[in-house]
Amino acid sequence: MFTRFSRSWELIKASGEVLRQDKELLLFPFFSAIATLLVTASFILPLVLTGALERAEVEGGEGSYLVFVFLFYLVQYFIIFFFNSALVGAAMIRLDGGDPTVRDGLRIARSRLVQILSYAAIAATVGLILRIIEERAGFIGRWIAGLFGLAFTVATFLTVPILVSREIGPVDAVKESAVLLKKTWGENIIGNGGMGLVFFLIYLVAAGIGFVFIFMAAATENPSFIILVISIVALAYVSLALVHAALQGVYSAALYRYATEGNAGGSFSNTLLGEAFRRKS
Repeated sequence: MFTRFSRSWELIKASGEVLRQDKELLLFPFFSAIATLLVTASFILPLVLTGALERAEVEGGEGSYLVFVFLFYLVQYFIIFFFNSALVGAAMIRLDGGDPTVRDGLRIARSRLVQILSYAAIAATVGLILRIIEERAGFIGRWIAGLFGLAFTVATFLTVPILVSREIGPVDAVKESAVLLKKTWGENIIGNGGMGLVFFLIYLVAAGIGFVFIFMAAATENPSFIILVISIVALAYVSLALVHAALQGVYSAALYRYATEGNAGGSFSNTLLGEAFRRKS
């Protein structure tokens, strides 16, 4: 267990080195977060203010509801995939020895607009199906939806790097992502790597420290100071989430290079990746 944790930490450090050289990569998850919040507000607020959501529930407009959910998923996934493509494209430039800019990443993402939109449509369809299963099958449906959602996330982990690097459609990219992950991670995907556990612990520690600071601020009974401390803690947590998202993008780019070329590039050790993602025997 300690060896796996240490290996994941080394992968985070290697991704962090790329991020240190190109701090502007943090802007891509920041842009994505802002855009998704704006889209969510543009979808939800009109429904709440006009009462359309309540009327749909009363009148049983299931078809309209499903169309709404699909469109919402489509736009959200498009935004997420667009900025993730920009992040991965810029990271690949760095892994190849270049010096990427934000403009380079956005240029790469814009050149794949059709593929990104098509991939977003696939993800939105899967998301809608899982939502229907979750809502209609109760506890078992939530369990099934969660299981299939996890499987889809794992299988498509390398889809964005593939779309960025090759002139192929999203269906072929999803298939190739699944093949590459099976080849690289094999049956030990959960046990042999990933940054999820490390960042889960980091989030827990950050939440604990934040709670202590907020509790100490509350003891002063100074409303202005309490608001200031809460704002600082929230900002720190958001910053941590942005770093996490950026590191995952860099990591996926490096893993794709390793899976296809046997050489991750940048600060990534091929030996480290080879140990973290042992090939299926």
